[in-house]
Amino acid sequence: MPILAELRVVPVGTGSTSLSSYIAKVVEVLKKHRVKHYVNPMGTCIEVQSFEELALLLNEVVVMLRSFNVNRIVIDIALDIRFDKEPSLEGKVRSVEEKLGMQ
Repeated sequence: MPILAELRVVPVGTGSTSLSSYIAKVVEVLKKHRVKHYVNPMGTCIEVQSFEELALLLNEVVVMLRSFNVNRIVIDIALDIRFDKEPSLEGKVRSVEEKLGMQ
């Protein structure tokens, strides 16, 4: 059962208002695990196969950010879990585009 998630990872107390270098490191973790993902201006959408996979990724993100001396991390997570059909990130976007007459 694929799980769609949007993550918003916020390292707190980094000494800078810019967080993009930390987010780039988060994306590197996703790439290393070959997780389908889309970065957007306010977060990152991912597709995982289980809650266990999601937990492992989140743990690795936290460990990685700690290695950069981040002392506080806020992570917001939105989940989309469907049982009537297999969801995908592309499918959600395609559905909206079809309704807008873009396809």
